[in-house]
Amino acid sequence: MNLELIEKLSGVKEEIGRAMVGQKEVIDLTLTALLAGGHVLLEGVPGLGKTLLARTLARVLDISYNRIQFTPDLMPSDITGTNLILTGRDDFQFRPGPIFASLVLADEINRATPKTQSALLESMQEGKVTVFGETRDLPRPFFVIATQNPLEMEGTYPLPEAQLDRFLFKVLVPYPSLEELREIVNLTTGTAQAELEPVMTGAEILEVNRLAREVPVADKVLEYALKILVSTHPESPSATPMVKEYVQVGASPRGIQSIILAARVTALLEGRFNVSFADVEKVCVPALRHRLFLNFEALGGGINPDAIIAEILDATERG
Repeated sequence: MNLELIEKLSGVKEEIGRAMVGQKEVIDLTLTALLAGGHVLLEGVPGLGKTLLARTLARVLDISYNRIQFTPDLMPSDITGTNLILTGRDDFQFRPGPIFASLVLADEINRATPKTQSALLESMQEGKVTVFGETRDLPRPFFVIATQNPLEMEGTYPLPEAQLDRFLFKVLVPYPSLEELREIVNLTTGTAQAELEPVMTGAEILEVNRLAREVPVADKVLEYALKILVSTHPESPSATPMVKEYVQVGASPRGIQSIILAARVTALLEGRFNVSFADVEKVCVPALRHRLFLNFEALGGGINPDAIIAEILDATERG
């Protein structure tokens, strides 16, 4: 194990904590997903620090950063870039769009049309951009943090299930507590501002991603994760009562890939070179909540995926 790299991972968390108050679980899960090479969907009302988190990560990880504000009139070429004819020349020159950065914040992704959303999600999946028949590689590492507001749904275009599946995690951003609000006010309205220092580099992030894939997973731990995933399908013999009643379609194979990869990174962040049952349980909810497609009875009854996953975890035996 690269002990120097593990120490730097601890330093990343500490440096992020200098700029952000609370939101420990959100920070941990977002960092886990990025180090696993995945993308994150953050859901929360405005003003909870989602943009600040993305900027802080880019600064601490020392990688390039762009923010895209999604609006109904945003076009795919506004994201990917386009070919332009320059004055005095008779040929085209490619002008890259904001997608050409190592960390891209897709702010309020559900406000753009499906055509524009698809352009971003294709880039997320392929790590490439194709403009006028020419394919260009995106920077490495390449991460997308997308945000959406769960309250203001008028005039929005919710992401289809197949596109939600491309996010490693869906993370819910909670409202801060009274003490956290006090700290936020003191941190943001005074004269002192936190000066963040880079802790890692893009090359080291790629090395963490490679190292995480080498973290062994015992057969019993893998079997446990597989049983959890299979239990999300209503036709499975191990399906729980809530799954049978409220789930229309269970999680896809990307769900188990996300769980195992994120569990490996979780173990690495804690300085361990083996995946535990607890690592799997820690990442199950954010890895699966956007991969369960609920029926009308669930939506009408206010049943959310988190409650269903919690029941599955309670019903699934370890080892």
